[in-house]
Amino acid sequence: MLADLPASCAADRYGEGGVVGQLEEDVSRLLGKPAAVFMPSGTMAQQIALRVHADRSGRRGVAFHQACHLLHHEEFGFRHLHGLREVKIGDANRLLRLDDLVALGPTEEVGALLLELPQRDLGGQLPAYGDLLEQVALARTMGWAVHLDGARIWEASAGYERSPAELAGLFDTTYVSFYKGLGAIAGCCLAGPEDVIAEAKLWRTRHGGRLVALWPYAASARSALRVRLPRMAAYRDRALAIAAALRLTPAVVVLPQPPQTSMMHLLLPVDLTIFEERVAWLATERGIWTWGGPFPSALGSAAQGVRVELTVGDATMAMDVEEVVGAIGYLATGDSSSF
Repeated sequence: MLADLPASCAADRYGEGGVVGQLEEDVSRLLGKPAAVFMPSGTMAQQIALRVHADRSGRRGVAFHQACHLLHHEEFGFRHLHGLREVKIGDANRLLRLDDLVALGPTEEVGALLLELPQRDLGGQLPAYGDLLEQVALARTMGWAVHLDGARIWEASAGYERSPAELAGLFDTTYVSFYKGLGAIAGCCLAGPEDVIAEAKLWRTRHGGRLVALWPYAASARSALRVRLPRMAAYRDRALAIAAALRLTPAVVVLPQPPQTSMMHLLLPVDLTIFEERVAWLATERGIWTWGGPFPSALGSAAQGVRVELTVGDATMAMDVEEVVGAIGYLATGDSSSF
Protein backbone atom coordinates (compact mmCIF):
# COMPACT_ATOMS: atom_id res chain seq x y z
CA MET A 1 0.00 0.00 0.00
CA LEU A 2 2.74 2.45 0.92
CA ALA A 3 4.56 1.75 -2.34
CA ASP A 4 1.50 2.96 -4.26
CA LEU A 5 1.35 6.33 -2.53
CA PRO A 6 2.32 9.45 -4.49
CA ALA A 7 5.91 10.54 -3.94
CA SER A 8 4.64 14.03 -3.16
CA CYS A 9 2.97 12.94 0.10
CA ALA A 10 4.06 15.28 2.88
CA ALA A 11 4.40 13.94 6.41
CA ASP A 12 2.43 15.42 9.27
CA ARG A 13 3.81 16.04 12.74
CA TYR A 14 1.56 14.89 15.58
CA GLY A 15 -1.44 14.96 13.28
CA GLU A 16 -0.92 18.50 12.02
CA GLY A 17 -0.28 19.46 8.41
CA GLY A 18 0.93 17.39 5.50
CA VAL A 19 -1.29 14.76 3.96
CA VAL A 20 -3.29 14.49 7.20
CA GLY A 21 -4.43 18.07 6.81
CA GLN A 22 -5.19 17.44 3.14
CA LEU A 23 -7.33 14.41 4.01
CA GLU A 24 -9.24 16.39 6.64
CA GLU A 25 -9.97 19.07 4.03
CA ASP A 26 -11.07 16.39 1.56
CA VAL A 27 -13.46 14.82 4.05
CA SER A 28 -14.81 18.15 5.25
CA ARG A 29 -15.64 19.05 1.66
CA LEU A 30 -16.97 15.58 0.79
CA LEU A 31 -19.33 15.56 3.78
CA GLY A 32 -20.26 19.23 3.59
CA LYS A 33 -19.06 19.86 7.14
CA PRO A 34 -17.07 22.88 8.38
CA ALA A 35 -14.25 20.76 9.83
CA ALA A 36 -12.90 17.24 10.21
CA VAL A 37 -10.19 15.56 12.27
CA PHE A 38 -8.32 12.33 11.52
CA MET A 39 -8.25 9.70 14.25
CA PRO A 40 -6.57 6.27 14.40
CA SER A 41 -9.80 4.38 15.17
CA GLY A 42 -13.55 4.68 15.00
CA THR A 43 -13.85 3.49 18.58
CA MET A 44 -11.91 6.59 19.62
CA ALA A 45 -13.77 8.93 17.29
CA GLN A 46 -17.28 7.93 18.32
CA GLN A 47 -16.61 7.96 22.05
CA ILE A 48 -15.09 11.41 21.71
CA ALA A 49 -18.01 12.74 19.66
CA LEU A 50 -20.52 11.48 22.20
CA ARG A 51 -18.45 12.84 25.10
CA VAL A 52 -18.42 16.30 23.54
CA HIS A 53 -22.19 16.20 23.00
CA ALA A 54 -22.74 14.99 26.57
CA ASP A 55 -20.61 17.74 28.06
CA ARG A 56 -22.48 20.38 26.11
CA SER A 57 -25.94 19.10 27.01
CA GLY A 58 -25.12 18.09 30.59
CA ARG A 59 -26.83 14.75 29.94
CA ARG A 60 -24.86 11.48 29.95
CA GLY A 61 -27.38 9.21 28.25
CA VAL A 62 -26.89 8.13 24.64
CA ALA A 63 -29.79 6.49 22.82
CA PHE A 64 -28.91 3.84 20.24
CA HIS A 65 -30.09 0.62 18.62
CA GLN A 66 -29.53 -2.60 20.54
CA ALA A 67 -27.13 -3.86 17.87
CA CYS A 68 -24.94 -0.75 18.15
CA HIS A 69 -21.18 -1.16 17.70
CA LEU A 70 -20.50 0.71 20.96
CA LEU A 71 -22.46 -1.88 22.88
CA HIS A 72 -21.05 -5.08 21.39
CA HIS A 73 -17.57 -4.43 20.02
CA GLU A 74 -15.86 -1.81 22.22
CA GLU A 75 -15.69 -3.30 25.73
CA PHE A 76 -18.03 -0.54 26.97
CA GLY A 77 -15.40 2.15 26.58
CA PHE A 78 -18.08 4.84 26.53
CA ARG A 79 -18.96 3.87 30.11
CA HIS A 80 -15.51 3.37 31.56
CA LEU A 81 -13.71 6.29 29.90
CA HIS A 82 -16.46 8.89 29.67
CA GLY A 83 -19.15 7.99 32.17
CA LEU A 84 -21.78 7.77 29.44
CA ARG A 85 -24.89 5.63 29.85
CA GLU A 86 -26.58 3.60 27.16
CA VAL A 87 -30.29 3.96 26.50
CA LYS A 88 -31.11 0.99 24.29
CA ILE A 89 -34.03 1.43 21.94
CA GLY A 90 -35.82 -0.70 19.38
CA ASP A 91 -35.58 -4.42 18.69
CA ALA A 92 -32.17 -6.01 18.09
CA ASN A 93 -33.58 -8.04 15.17
CA ARG A 94 -34.98 -5.17 13.12
CA LEU A 95 -34.21 -1.61 12.12
CA LEU A 96 -35.03 1.28 14.40
CA ARG A 97 -38.48 2.78 13.86
CA LEU A 98 -39.99 6.14 14.67
CA ASP A 99 -42.31 4.60 17.25
CA ASP A 100 -39.25 3.33 19.14
CA LEU A 101 -38.16 6.93 19.66
CA VAL A 102 -41.71 8.03 20.45
CA ALA A 103 -41.91 5.29 23.09
CA LEU A 104 -38.76 6.65 24.73
CA GLY A 105 -40.44 10.05 25.01
CA PRO A 106 -38.97 13.26 26.42
CA THR A 107 -36.27 12.44 28.93
CA GLU A 108 -33.70 14.46 30.81
CA GLU A 109 -31.33 11.49 30.65
CA VAL A 110 -30.59 11.48 26.90
CA GLY A 111 -28.29 14.04 25.34
CA ALA A 112 -27.59 12.39 22.00
CA LEU A 113 -29.01 9.89 19.53
CA LEU A 114 -26.63 7.66 17.56
CA LEU A 115 -27.81 6.20 14.25
CA GLU A 116 -25.82 3.72 12.15
CA LEU A 117 -26.06 3.73 8.34
CA PRO A 118 -26.14 1.00 7.21
CA GLN A 119 -26.92 -1.24 10.20
CA ARG A 120 -24.06 -3.71 9.99
CA ASP A 121 -25.31 -6.37 12.41
CA LEU A 122 -28.55 -6.52 10.41
CA GLY A 123 -26.70 -7.30 7.19
CA GLY A 124 -26.22 -3.74 5.98
CA GLN A 125 -29.87 -2.69 6.11
CA LEU A 126 -30.94 0.92 5.60
CA PRO A 127 -34.14 2.52 6.87
CA ALA A 128 -36.35 4.09 4.22
CA TYR A 129 -35.05 7.59 3.65
CA GLY A 130 -38.32 9.15 4.76
CA ASP A 131 -38.15 7.15 8.00
CA LEU A 132 -34.61 8.42 8.58
CA LEU A 133 -35.73 12.02 8.13
CA GLU A 134 -38.57 11.53 10.62
CA GLN A 135 -36.26 9.99 13.23
CA VAL A 136 -33.76 12.83 12.98
CA ALA A 137 -36.52 15.45 13.10
CA LEU A 138 -38.03 13.87 16.23
CA ALA A 139 -34.62 13.78 17.92
CA ARG A 140 -34.25 17.48 17.24
CA THR A 141 -37.60 18.23 18.87
CA MET A 142 -36.33 16.31 21.92
CA GLY A 143 -33.27 18.57 22.06
CA TRP A 144 -30.85 15.70 21.35
CA ALA A 145 -27.66 15.97 19.36
CA VAL A 146 -27.69 13.50 16.47
CA HIS A 147 -24.53 11.57 15.61
CA LEU A 148 -23.99 9.31 12.59
CA ASP A 149 -22.02 6.11 12.83
CA GLY A 150 -21.08 6.43 9.17
CA ALA A 151 -18.29 3.86 9.13
CA ARG A 152 -19.92 2.68 5.91
CA ILE A 153 -21.46 5.95 4.75
CA TRP A 154 -19.89 5.29 1.36
CA GLU A 155 -22.01 2.13 1.01
CA ALA A 156 -25.08 3.91 2.42
CA SER A 157 -24.62 6.72 -0.11
CA ALA A 158 -24.75 4.22 -2.97
CA GLY A 159 -27.69 2.42 -1.39
CA TYR A 160 -29.74 5.61 -1.09
CA GLU A 161 -28.37 7.03 -4.35
CA ARG A 162 -27.64 10.22 -2.43
CA SER A 163 -24.33 11.97 -1.85
CA PRO A 164 -22.32 11.50 1.35
CA ALA A 165 -22.84 15.21 2.02
CA GLU A 166 -26.62 14.82 1.82
CA LEU A 167 -26.53 12.05 4.42
CA ALA A 168 -23.98 13.72 6.71
CA GLY A 169 -25.93 16.97 6.49
CA LEU A 170 -28.72 15.42 8.55
CA PHE A 171 -26.42 14.96 11.54
CA ASP A 172 -24.50 17.19 13.95
CA THR A 173 -21.41 14.97 13.75
CA THR A 174 -20.44 12.15 11.42
CA TYR A 175 -17.76 9.47 11.75
CA VAL A 176 -16.46 7.80 8.58
CA SER A 177 -14.05 4.89 8.22
CA PHE A 178 -11.36 4.45 5.58
CA TYR A 179 -10.36 0.82 5.99
CA LYS A 180 -13.70 -1.00 5.81
CA GLY A 181 -15.44 -0.61 2.49
CA LEU A 182 -12.66 1.57 1.09
CA GLY A 183 -9.78 -0.76 1.99
CA ALA A 184 -7.25 1.77 3.32
CA ILE A 185 -4.71 0.80 6.00
CA ALA A 186 -6.62 2.08 9.04
CA GLY A 187 -8.13 5.20 10.55
CA CYS A 188 -11.15 7.45 10.24
CA CYS A 189 -12.36 11.02 10.38
CA LEU A 190 -14.85 12.76 12.62
CA ALA A 191 -16.57 15.70 10.95
CA GLY A 192 -18.79 18.45 12.29
CA PRO A 193 -18.85 22.10 13.42
CA GLU A 194 -15.47 23.78 13.92
CA ASP A 195 -15.86 24.22 17.68
CA VAL A 196 -16.88 20.57 18.16
CA ILE A 197 -13.95 19.34 16.10
CA ALA A 198 -11.54 21.61 17.96
CA GLU A 199 -12.70 20.03 21.21
CA ALA A 200 -12.48 16.57 19.65
CA LYS A 201 -8.81 17.23 18.84
CA LEU A 202 -8.14 17.79 22.53
CA TRP A 203 -9.79 14.49 23.32
CA ARG A 204 -7.75 12.77 20.61
CA THR A 205 -4.63 13.78 22.57
CA ARG A 206 -6.19 12.62 25.84
CA HIS A 207 -6.98 9.25 24.24
CA GLY A 208 -3.40 8.83 23.06
CA GLY A 209 -4.36 9.25 19.43
CA ARG A 210 -2.04 12.16 18.63
CA LEU A 211 0.69 9.95 17.20
CA VAL A 212 3.95 11.48 16.06
CA ALA A 213 3.21 10.45 12.46
CA LEU A 214 -0.22 9.66 11.02
CA TRP A 215 0.65 10.31 7.39
CA PRO A 216 0.82 6.68 6.15
CA TYR A 217 -2.79 6.12 7.22
CA ALA A 218 -3.98 9.43 5.81
CA ALA A 219 -2.17 8.96 2.50
CA SER A 220 -3.64 5.49 2.15
CA ALA A 221 -7.10 6.89 2.92
CA ARG A 222 -6.80 9.57 0.23
CA SER A 223 -5.80 6.94 -2.31
CA ALA A 224 -8.65 4.65 -1.28
CA LEU A 225 -11.19 7.46 -1.53
CA ARG A 226 -9.98 8.36 -4.99
CA VAL A 227 -9.98 4.78 -6.29
CA ARG A 228 -12.89 3.06 -4.54
CA LEU A 229 -15.50 5.67 -3.71
CA PRO A 230 -16.53 5.86 -7.41
CA ARG A 231 -16.97 2.05 -7.41
CA MET A 232 -19.55 1.87 -4.60
CA ALA A 233 -22.56 1.75 -6.92
CA ALA A 234 -20.94 -1.08 -8.89
CA TYR A 235 -20.24 -2.97 -5.65
CA ARG A 236 -23.91 -2.60 -4.70
CA ASP A 237 -25.07 -3.83 -8.10
CA ARG A 238 -22.81 -6.89 -7.86
CA ALA A 239 -24.20 -7.64 -4.40
CA LEU A 240 -27.72 -7.54 -5.83
CA ALA A 241 -26.71 -9.92 -8.62
CA ILE A 242 -25.10 -12.38 -6.18
CA ALA A 243 -28.13 -12.32 -3.89
CA ALA A 244 -30.48 -12.87 -6.81
CA ALA A 245 -28.44 -15.87 -7.98
CA LEU A 246 -28.39 -17.31 -4.46
CA ARG A 247 -32.18 -17.65 -4.62
CA LEU A 248 -31.45 -20.86 -6.53
CA THR A 249 -29.46 -22.17 -3.54
CA PRO A 250 -32.24 -22.61 -0.96
CA ALA A 251 -29.80 -23.81 1.69
CA VAL A 252 -28.39 -20.26 1.90
CA VAL A 253 -30.43 -17.52 3.57
CA VAL A 254 -29.52 -13.96 2.51
CA LEU A 255 -30.11 -11.12 4.96
CA PRO A 256 -31.53 -8.82 3.78
CA GLN A 257 -32.92 -10.21 0.54
CA PRO A 258 -32.38 -8.27 -1.63
CA PRO A 259 -29.37 -6.42 -0.16
CA GLN A 260 -29.69 -2.66 0.28
CA THR A 261 -25.96 -1.95 0.08
CA SER A 262 -22.86 -3.85 -1.04
CA MET A 263 -23.08 -5.83 2.22
CA MET A 264 -25.16 -8.85 3.13
CA HIS A 265 -25.19 -11.58 5.75
CA LEU A 266 -25.47 -15.22 4.80
CA LEU A 267 -26.89 -17.95 7.04
CA LEU A 268 -25.37 -21.33 6.20
CA PRO A 269 -26.89 -24.53 7.65
CA VAL A 270 -23.57 -26.19 8.44
CA ASP A 271 -21.66 -27.20 11.55
CA LEU A 272 -18.76 -24.88 12.39
CA THR A 273 -16.15 -27.64 12.11
CA ILE A 274 -17.40 -28.69 8.68
CA PHE A 275 -17.60 -25.05 7.63
CA GLU A 276 -13.92 -24.53 8.54
CA GLU A 277 -12.94 -27.68 6.64
CA ARG A 278 -14.73 -26.43 3.53
CA VAL A 279 -13.15 -22.98 3.88
CA ALA A 280 -9.72 -24.65 3.94
CA TRP A 281 -10.58 -26.80 0.91
CA LEU A 282 -11.68 -23.75 -1.11
CA ALA A 283 -8.45 -21.97 -0.21
CA THR A 284 -6.09 -24.84 -1.00
CA GLU A 285 -7.87 -26.49 -3.93
CA ARG A 286 -9.51 -23.52 -5.63
CA GLY A 287 -7.40 -20.59 -4.45
CA ILE A 288 -10.46 -18.79 -3.09
CA TRP A 289 -10.31 -17.24 0.38
CA THR A 290 -13.74 -16.80 1.94
CA TRP A 291 -14.08 -16.52 5.73
CA GLY A 292 -11.94 -17.51 8.67
CA GLY A 293 -14.99 -18.06 10.83
CA PRO A 294 -18.54 -16.91 11.53
CA PHE A 295 -19.44 -13.26 11.87
CA PRO A 296 -19.40 -12.23 15.57
CA SER A 297 -22.85 -10.72 15.38
CA ALA A 298 -24.72 -9.50 18.41
CA LEU A 299 -27.62 -11.47 16.95
CA GLY A 300 -25.69 -14.74 17.06
CA SER A 301 -25.49 -17.39 14.35
CA ALA A 302 -28.17 -19.22 12.47
CA ALA A 303 -29.79 -22.14 14.24
CA GLN A 304 -27.49 -25.13 13.72
CA GLY A 305 -25.32 -23.13 11.39
CA VAL A 306 -23.10 -20.09 10.93
CA ARG A 307 -23.59 -16.47 9.95
CA VAL A 308 -21.02 -14.86 7.67
CA GLU A 309 -20.73 -11.36 6.24
CA LEU A 310 -20.10 -10.72 2.56
CA THR A 311 -19.05 -7.21 1.56
CA VAL A 312 -18.48 -6.84 -2.15
CA GLY A 313 -15.19 -5.18 -3.03
CA ASP A 314 -12.44 -5.45 -5.61
CA ALA A 315 -11.71 -9.14 -4.94
CA THR A 316 -15.35 -10.15 -5.35
CA MET A 317 -15.70 -7.96 -8.44
CA ALA A 318 -12.81 -9.87 -10.01
CA MET A 319 -14.86 -13.10 -9.86
CA ASP A 320 -17.87 -14.09 -11.94
CA VAL A 321 -21.19 -14.12 -10.10
CA GLU A 322 -21.47 -17.84 -10.82
CA GLU A 323 -18.08 -18.49 -9.22
CA VAL A 324 -19.01 -16.55 -6.09
CA VAL A 325 -22.35 -18.33 -5.79
CA GLY A 326 -20.69 -21.69 -6.40
CA ALA A 327 -18.20 -21.10 -3.58
CA ILE A 328 -20.96 -20.05 -1.18
CA GLY A 329 -23.07 -23.01 -2.21
CA TYR A 330 -20.17 -25.37 -1.55
CA LEU A 331 -19.72 -23.96 1.95
CA ALA A 332 -23.41 -24.56 2.64
CA THR A 333 -23.88 -27.96 1.00
CA GLY A 334 -20.48 -29.49 0.23
CA ASP A 335 -21.35 -29.66 -3.48
CA SER A 336 -18.37 -28.49 -5.57
CA SER A 337 -19.75 -29.60 -8.93
CA SER A 338 -21.01 -26.14 -9.90
CA PHE A 339 -17.59 -24.51 -10.18
